[in-house]
Amino acid sequence: MRNNSGASALAQAVAFVSEHWLKLLATSALVLAPCYWHRRIEAGDLGSHLYNVWLAHLIERGQAPGLVISFLWTNVFFDHLLAGLAKIFTIHGAEKIAVSLAVLIFFWGAFALAAAAARRAPWFIAPLLAMTTYGWTFEMGFFNYYVSLGLSFLSLALFWRGNRFERFLAFVPAPLMVLAHPLGLVWLVAAAFYIAVAEAVPQRRQILLFLVAAGGLLLFYFYLQRHFVVDVEENPLYIFTGADQFLLFGARYKIVQTAALIFVPASILWDVIRRRREPGVWTAYAIPLQLFLLVELGVILLPDGIRFPGHPAALALLTERITSISAVLLCCLLAVMKQRKWHLAGLSAIAAVFFWFLYQDTAILNRMEAQVEQLVATLPPGQRVLGTIKPPAGSRVLIQHMLDRACIGHCFSYGNYEPTTGMFHVRALPENSYNMTDGDSTASMEDGSYEVQARDLPAFQVYQCSLTGTDLCLRPLEEGEDNDRLGIHPPQ
Repeated sequence: MRNNSGASALAQAVAFVSEHWLKLLATSALVLAPCYWHRRIEAGDLGSHLYNVWLAHLIERGQAPGLVISFLWTNVFFDHLLAGLAKIFTIHGAEKIAVSLAVLIFFWGAFALAAAAARRAPWFIAPLLAMTTYGWTFEMGFFNYYVSLGLSFLSLALFWRGNRFERFLAFVPAPLMVLAHPLGLVWLVAAAFYIAVAEAVPQRRQILLFLVAAGGLLLFYFYLQRHFVVDVEENPLYIFTGADQFLLFGARYKIVQTAALIFVPASILWDVIRRRREPGVWTAYAIPLQLFLLVELGVILLPDGIRFPGHPAALALLTERITSISAVLLCCLLAVMKQRKWHLAGLSAIAAVFFWFLYQDTAILNRMEAQVEQLVATLPPGQRVLGTIKPPAGSRVLIQHMLDRACIGHCFSYGNYEPTTGMFHVRALPENSYNMTDGDSTASMEDGSYEVQARDLPAFQVYQCSLTGTDLCLRPLEEGEDNDRLGIHPPQ
């Protein structure tokens, strides 16, 4: 149902901020803590984003012939934000500020959506929202998609509880969403349309709306299968419930996933049973539950990757990305519950374990990156460096981009993937001296099976040189050898 209190949703939001500003600041500070608990923010592609901002600065100064900047309309918002901040601060200062802004956009966007679902501020779900904020999407460093989702959550909350004019305003951030990643706007439009129709029909007929939407997803599945080359998700689909966002650097995160999968449904079921005769209970759960089930149906039906004509790289890892939405919708379902003290206690305990694991694992990555920095610092400036750095056993998070960040200001990460994809603002022209020019080469380089060519030399390889996977070494490469010939990797 829409906002019937008389005051506009924006007016209520302003009043809420005015009344709870201290609590909002304190919560924001706690949520940002993982961005500052180590020297470096370990988040997958983040190192590559920073490295390419540095490359763009070199290109602008004419210091990287053969590399060019392409002006794109999407998948570049976070990169522009980093580049703009880097002109004011250092590039590493820009990193902290830009990631902090992204975290706040995602967290408070998700909080606003949960508040719209519950019609009140659901402070007790903050621990679960914080876990989702630092889940798989964040740790992979998909910050353009991450920011786009955060903006879409905020806009959808305004649409859900706003008046007619505010529903129009909800789409004002659409250009920013597209500049970041188009999937954020796709989710906003689809969810807003569903909510608008669901509120316009009697609740008993919402099942028909749900079935029509499910049928639309099925038709879209057949359309994609017929018109595009698609990649199938290799992992079993039953793990992608939203709680898979908490499976990060190893098997022990299954403790967190399992705890969330038990606690969240059990809490909702207990609330429904106890309040089943209260008026409005089923209505409150209806739309969040329908949205969650439709998103999960999308997880099952949609491919993991789509290859578009004319693009050398696929739109990849869709299954894993979509579950960020699933996780936030689970938070919306929890928000509808009648709050009890044990809810906050249980969620806080699960979050404490999650963040303790995350602190330990990112500390290890920080120490590894410090080794990379020390190794490349021994090289003369401007050298080409390749790196095959594989994650620990059971990890779902890639870590090879620590080489990219370590090279900033000193060397060139020769196998950086961004200039080869055509999906980022830095492009590599043939015969340039700083970057590989095709995706197959960068993929084989990361895997360690790239055969070194004469044109690549001189070049050096950063490789793992002990069974722990945490000890790194550096050596010069020779023509004809596989780049990671001496690498010793932890079992996968």
